[in-house]
Amino acid sequence: MKSYSTILFDLDGTLTDSSQGIINSIIYALEKYDINDYEMSLLRKFLGPPLHESFEKYYGFDKEKSLQAVKLYREYFSTKGLFENEVYCGITNLLQNLKENGKTLIVATSKPQPFTDRIMEHFDLAKYFDFIAGSNMDTTRSKKAEVIEYALNECNVKDKSKVVMIGDRAEDMIGAQSVGIDSIGVEYGYGTFDELKNADATYIVKTVDELKKLLN
Repeated sequence: MKSYSTILFDLDGTLTDSSQGIINSIIYALEKYDINDYEMSLLRKFLGPPLHESFEKYYGFDKEKSLQAVKLYREYFSTKGLFENEVYCGITNLLQNLKENGKTLIVATSKPQPFTDRIMEHFDLAKYFDFIAGSNMDTTRSKKAEVIEYALNECNVKDKSKVVMIGDRAEDMIGAQSVGIDSIGVEYGYGTFDELKNADATYIVKTVDELKKLLN
């Protein structure tokens, strides 16, 4: 395995388990449209990709309605859902170890920047990272490739052969490929082995401990 000097982490499903807060926020939005027949397996598909795309894909909302649904989602998420969340066991130790070994650590998430910043500060994770990149509140810079490219440009990272993206969904692997960097898929998040494999993850690990061994 290569020795990576710059390591990008997804947030939801990679650093923290935010499923409860995200799903509760989606339910809040759907109920505003009198949609009450949701299935949990369908709602879990929202975990990872940009929200407006998921409202369109899974509930047939047009663009205008999907953006309105995102605003409703944020009504709940900004006050309650944000903190219905927990850091995965072993993550803090992993980040501290990587930092002590001189790695450049970056967060690259499709979650809006203001929410990302609040979560990182709330769970005392921000101190480990050199840069935190999220999407814009107007849903621009929401695709993972756009977020990764933005982060690498802001950090003036030139040698992409020394960069790896860590995430739990296909979007993370595809985004990494799009910008020409390696990827590590984590099965402890919201994706599956098959999803990560089919998205051509460079490596796949089951646990945080396996991830730590892979990076060291």
